[in-house]
Amino acid sequence: MTVYLTLLVLVAGLIQGHCRPQGYKHKPLEEMSKEVSNYADIAQKIIELAVYGKARNRSYERLAAFADTIGHRLSGSKNLDLAIKYMYNALKQDGLENVHLEPVKVPHWVRGEESAVMLLPRNHTLSILGLGSSVGTPKGGIEAEVLVVESFDELKRRANEAKGKIVVYNQPFVSYSETVAYRTSGASEAARVGAVASLIRSITPFSIDSPHTGWQWYQPGVPQIPTACITVENAQMMARMARRGTRIVLQLNMGAKTLPDANSFNTVAEITGSEHPEQVVLLSGHLDSWDVGQGAMDDGGGVAISWEVLSLIKDLGLRPKRTLRTVLWSAEEAGGVGAAQYYEQHKGNISNFDLVMESDLGTFAPMGLQFTGSDKARAIMKEVMKLLTPINVTSLEEHGEGTDIDMWMKSGVPGASLHTADSKYFWFHHTRGDTMTVQDPAEMNLCSAVWAVVAYVVADLDEMLPR
Repeated sequence: MTVYLTLLVLVAGLIQGHCRPQGYKHKPLEEMSKEVSNYADIAQKIIELAVYGKARNRSYERLAAFADTIGHRLSGSKNLDLAIKYMYNALKQDGLENVHLEPVKVPHWVRGEESAVMLLPRNHTLSILGLGSSVGTPKGGIEAEVLVVESFDELKRRANEAKGKIVVYNQPFVSYSETVAYRTSGASEAARVGAVASLIRSITPFSIDSPHTGWQWYQPGVPQIPTACITVENAQMMARMARRGTRIVLQLNMGAKTLPDANSFNTVAEITGSEHPEQVVLLSGHLDSWDVGQGAMDDGGGVAISWEVLSLIKDLGLRPKRTLRTVLWSAEEAGGVGAAQYYEQHKGNISNFDLVMESDLGTFAPMGLQFTGSDKARAIMKEVMKLLTPINVTSLEEHGEGTDIDMWMKSGVPGASLHTADSKYFWFHHTRGDTMTVQDPAEMNLCSAVWAVVAYVVADLDEMLPR
């Protein structure tokens, strides 16, 4: 019995040791604060190089060359393949370490030709963008009367009016997280009450007659109907017409189709750690984009600054104790597909992931970081953010976010996302307007500095962040 109990204790100790990060020593905060403050000179060198020195505007110029050469990069497309090859070669030419591709399977949806024309009460062409994973219309399209609703609740109340009609949602924009449900679920909710198609007011607080695309999901057991986003202006116009009792008839044509999943890759580059190369601080952005615009903001900027971090650290001749790993995700727009497969491939080493970082809400003027982690880890990160006082970016907020790092944070790994002055982000999000014109080189310099200081210091501390 004594031998059995001894074995249980040993096994429990091994399990606990595996679940905790290596080097988890509970160093007192006062001692950690002093250790972090010793990085002030290095942080200043990173800031000077990124913002004022030879690397000034480099992330912007790299992004411009990439976006102008490749253009948009939809999951499964030839353009995404070209983007991956371009970035792989660029990272190699930059002299980074362990540059490689990790294979993943990704959705392959094709937009095809699409159009929407109002036939009654007058002839009017609507600007539309079909939603990812939507089915196409039958040959000859769909001609049907319109039912305009302002909410899911109104759709339920008027369910007996919906059969055979095109449901137009004119929901007000509250916030992206709340309003996006109309894009993701609007088709199935309309199909549930007999609609033949759905058109959703674009998920944006501001519009200049610009439709915003995005992914949508069909619910099991519900007929799959064509679905697209329309502009705020056209949604509001049809709502006004409907309130006046005007009969509205539309002709909708969509050539959308879903092909078999395609082969793709997550793109990886590193600066290998000097003492604990198996331990990782992960930086990331997603390489895919929607098939309109250039994907410069979403998420070319995140890609560019996550690459720039490695370049800055290399240029300064620095090598942190832990590995800095930049991962450029595939198929984020289709639901974080590439990142989910990366997690499955690497979660066996989860105790060695120190911090996961993602930039996917624009690289506008940085305001701080959003962070998810233990109270002790948060206290350390607050000290790290003080190193950015020279550029006035010291805020550490709640709740790190990012589709591609969410599963790591849910598993207990500390996570951080870049918070910028992003009030205009959803003006351009998933539109033809997502081009290099949105990007500002000075703001990208600052974002690169923030990203690099945080990543380097956390990777070089004596201990990993406490879980």
